[in-house]
Amino acid sequence: MQSTNKSPGPLRSSNWMVLTLGLGLIGGVALDRLATNGWAGRDSTVNFHLIAEAGRIVRWYYVDWAAVKPRVLTYGAISGMVDALGDTGHSRFLSPAMVLAMQTLERNKFQGIGAQIQSKAGHVVIVTPMDGSPALRAGLHPGDIIMRVNGQEITGLPLDQVVEKISGPAGTSVTLLILDPASGRTREVTLERAALTIHNVTWHMLPGTKVAHLRIAAVDKDAARDLRQALAEIKGDGARGIILDLRNNPGGLLEEAVGVASQFLDKGNVLLVKNAHGQKRPVPVRPGGEATETPLVALINGGTASGAEILAAALQDAPRARLVGETTVGTGTVLNEFKLSDGSALLLAVDEWLTPDGHVIWHKGVTPNIEVELPAGASPVFPRSERTMTAEELHASHDTQLLRALQLLQQPPVKPEGGSL
Repeated sequence: MQSTNKSPGPLRSSNWMVLTLGLGLIGGVALDRLATNGWAGRDSTVNFHLIAEAGRIVRWYYVDWAAVKPRVLTYGAISGMVDALGDTGHSRFLSPAMVLAMQTLERNKFQGIGAQIQSKAGHVVIVTPMDGSPALRAGLHPGDIIMRVNGQEITGLPLDQVVEKISGPAGTSVTLLILDPASGRTREVTLERAALTIHNVTWHMLPGTKVAHLRIAAVDKDAARDLRQALAEIKGDGARGIILDLRNNPGGLLEEAVGVASQFLDKGNVLLVKNAHGQKRPVPVRPGGEATETPLVALINGGTASGAEILAAALQDAPRARLVGETTVGTGTVLNEFKLSDGSALLLAVDEWLTPDGHVIWHKGVTPNIEVELPAGASPVFPRSERTMTAEELHASHDTQLLRALQLLQQPPVKPEGGSL
């Protein structure tokens, strides 16, 4: 989860790689003061000697001299060091190209296919297709595995190399071979890269109802401000309930997550932050929320991560809302960005966050109160597409999660039950 804290460096969520490619991360850190000192007393001489020794052996004896590229070997060594921590998909190494792409995404504008990915067990896995993106239109889903790019096998390649192969300017195309791990089937999709502007918050009154479908696509800069404005509009339109849609939300800034959650909560904590010494610090709800009493149901799925998980867990623990959908990613760490001298960077977990009740999210995720899966091949319905829908078309859609949430809000109100994490 990202934080806007600027001293000694920004803490951030473990957001995922975005194929544009950008990351929902911000800022930098003085590596020489923080990271280098961290090696003191940890056998640093032995460790670096072994790395240099292995590097010399590879350079002198590896049969394919053309493949022995110093920068590639260096980045591979750094990536391997971070991967050895076992914090798969969270702590990671960013090449200079990834850092630049991250900065582009921070401005909420980018070019590419619009999918967040992670490396998992040697595979490149889709975490989240972004709203309005070519990836979403092509029917890519969380959990899909990218096997080939333009006919080239990518299994086992470093993530930065995969990024370079898939990324590109708007108007160009890329062909991916996608494996659905649930069915074992593969399919080939060709996507045209596009220029996209990310809108953190959108909403629409569901056709034929007084229930507002409120979509938070990311918890990035100004998300809390945009949400407050949307909630004022929703209240002005006489909504009697809200479906908060956090599906495929990769998270974002910690400060924004706290601000967003505080729009729905009137007391208590949004989360607990635990440091490396096991000390826990509560992060309280901020007063003055716009929708602390409006009936609320939240939607989550396997693409809900980071700041979106903080929000979902806070609502569940309060208990303020029932969660409908599928178990979330399980991010659960606060990352610090350590810039390296050539423009690359390390993102390392420096804190863990817990739910207000102290439940662990890391590698476990948030479990919904009511589990509902989308039918095979179905995609979520979001507010933008509802603007031209009739009530009949909405109920004929295959978005079983959204329809279940609507059903809950149209039933007599009940106190939500806490869920298991």
